Amino acid sequence: MARTHKTWAVRTARDRTEAPARARLLDAAETVFARLGLGGTTVADITAEAGVSRAGFYVYFASKEEIFRVLAARVRDAFLAAQEVPGVDADDTRAVAEASVGAVIAAHARHQPLLALLEQQARTDPDVRRLWDEIRERPVHRHARYIRRLTDRGAAAPVVEPLAVAHAVGGMCVEAARRVAARPDLYDTVVQDVTTMYLHLLGAGPDSPRGQRHGVGPTSQS
Repeated sequence: MARTHKTWAVRTARDRTEAPARARLLDAAETVFARLGLGGTTVADITAEAGVSRAGFYVYFASKEEIFRVLAARVRDAFLAAQEVPGVDADDTRAVAEASVGAVIAAHARHQPLLALLEQQARTDPDVRRLWDEIRERPVHRHARYIRRLTDRGAAAPVVEPLAVAHAVGGMCVEAARRVAARPDLYDTVVQDVTTMYLHLLGAGPDSPRGQRHGVGPTSQS
């Protein structure tokens, strides 16, 4: 009997995590928090936006503060996922750069209102501060490790230390995302501009010997 109960409990926990209603509540919460702020949002606002009953909300979350923290973790994971580029040739430096830059800019543009709220809430909430630090730092350090791997195999010669390049590219993506949020039609142009600057910081631009060798020179684009 105990074994059956344990199996049921595990299945229930998984079902709660994967349930469509939970995803709707998270999407709705992000929309409402962006519109009303954390203090101005109620559980009723979130459930009305999601089309889920108040009782349904409490199946998945204990409070609006809990769903806010879950959203913060989801944003962190979105930025880490943006650095994954499935289907792109890992040896094509330009393709990897363009795909990852585009994904990071899109993620920043999508979550921009929530990011501002997270930064504000991080000043007073230790749990949110921890997640905010992860949102800011984990993708940057992961990016720096990637640049070091490129350098070790001779595919890049960064103009400054890899961590500095990662911070600079991250800053460019944030500013680019602000432009894209205001003017979505600029997305392709902005991604190309940031990618070009990134490749030059990597020492893998089209005019560099490494760029010619690793698929970013003029001959590779002709």
